[in-house]
Amino acid sequence: MQIRLDMHIHSEYSPDGAMSLSEIAQRARAAGLHGVAVCDHDRVLPDAAACPGLFLIPGVEVSTDAGHLLGWFVTEPVAARTLPEAVAEIHAQGGIAVLAHPFEHTTSPVRAETASKYVDGVEVWNSRAERKNRRANAMAAEFADTHNLRGFAGSDAHTPREIGNGVTILNVDTLTPDSVKAALLSGNVRTEGRRSKAVWTAVSQYTRRRKCKAGSLAYCKWAAFAVKCVLEDIFRP
Repeated sequence: MQIRLDMHIHSEYSPDGAMSLSEIAQRARAAGLHGVAVCDHDRVLPDAAACPGLFLIPGVEVSTDAGHLLGWFVTEPVAARTLPEAVAEIHAQGGIAVLAHPFEHTTSPVRAETASKYVDGVEVWNSRAERKNRRANAMAAEFADTHNLRGFAGSDAHTPREIGNGVTILNVDTLTPDSVKAALLSGNVRTEGRRSKAVWTAVSQYTRRRKCKAGSLAYCKWAAFAVKCVLEDIFRP
């Protein structure tokens, strides 16, 4: 059967996330998804975490010296911060290691070139990645093709309305971890997506400040950033 998965979502366990797993499940089902990968920043999901009525892939987004790295089917913390060692920890858990939005903040391929020797694939569609670099996803897709790496898609959702803005489509015999993992590693997948509004990035940055009890100066800077995001949505739809 054909299934649709959003392979990059952040829950309330991320510093800039506010969604509970039940909220994620509700929105994902409404978006026609069969499952999601919850990849919080440098933190794995608690034991027994579940998305009601939805296939849940436990994951993590690791901050490494070569950029952000997604680990899928990961339930134990990844302590390493160098990319090769982080990939090794993910693989030791039987997980899949994917380079996340490699050209979101840069057009240089240097870090991605280094990472390409270790990862299982590249996030070729991320619905937030094009806010600063409008060719970020196109560059990621070109990079994956050039280096013969698997390409995947995720929304990078931090808010409910972003869920489903990046979708990985694959065929599986049964909706089980082993079957989904095998299908992802086969490389026989399709991706699709649409760009998220910039304002949702502003919302997640507000969440980060609220969680860390930021001072007034931080909120003033956030307000300026939020206005910029709103204008970006108006003039660069």
